[in-house]
Amino acid sequence: MEKRLRIAVQSKGRLYDETMALFAEAGIKLTAVKRTLLVPSRNFPVEFLFLRDDDIPGTVADGTADLGIVGLNEVLEKGSAVDVIKELGFSRCRLSLAIPQHIEYNGLQWFNGRRIATSYPVILRKFLNENGIRADIHVISGSVEIAPGIGLADAIFDIVSSGSTLVSNNLEEVHSVVESQAVLIKGAGVTLSDDKAAILDELLFRFEAVKAAEGRKYILMNVPRQKLDEVLAILPGMKSPTVLPLANADWCSVHSVLDEKMFWQIVSRLKAAGAEGILALDIEKMIL
Repeated sequence: MEKRLRIAVQSKGRLYDETMALFAEAGIKLTAVKRTLLVPSRNFPVEFLFLRDDDIPGTVADGTADLGIVGLNEVLEKGSAVDVIKELGFSRCRLSLAIPQHIEYNGLQWFNGRRIATSYPVILRKFLNENGIRADIHVISGSVEIAPGIGLADAIFDIVSSGSTLVSNNLEEVHSVVESQAVLIKGAGVTLSDDKAAILDELLFRFEAVKAAEGRKYILMNVPRQKLDEVLAILPGMKSPTVLPLANADWCSVHSVLDEKMFWQIVSRLKAAGAEGILALDIEKMIL
């Protein structure tokens, strides 16, 4: 029977969508996932265990899954015996304190004696203790942001992404406590079998290739040979740009990779230096 690496992932929501997108970009295809708890890949030796996000750290800690992909906020809140293997860079958010917009805020000591609603009491209590703040923590599962408006709390401690939910509930973020993102985890101190370790190495290699391609453009252009040195001086390529001869000996083809943030600025300079026929392509994968 083929060895498979079992990965616990969120069953729905933003983290699910972005996790599935990462695996798709890494060339890993799933069989149907509708109403299915355990789903194997049809072209890579992994299987996915779909769970609630707050169940993932414990499931990895107890060995039911070899790995998990979950928000760092859940890892910190649950305190399960897991190690973070890799930060994945998506599903970024923060855990922050927020108060009603009409209230004048004068620093963290404002929270002394206040009632704070949250779904993350462990992280909040640790933060309050570290800062010498005595406050009453009111634990709520879901819709934390409505608590001040209905008189359940004076403030909230919750996930903030764009901040639009706070604004729609007349709340203002006043202090960020934890920066979170999706992370890949395994059981603390657990050593995978040789077969599973090899699968993990290949998985991480693919993730790196997908990550390296983000925000980069592959460009190629035709350049007069007398302008070649000027064009090469403009290009910040990862190493040296590739220069190829053309049928017309007075011209050559130059290939390079650019950071998308710099793209238009550099292209303008390349045109001014004499480059023609500039073609830019999105990069799907990049093997460094």
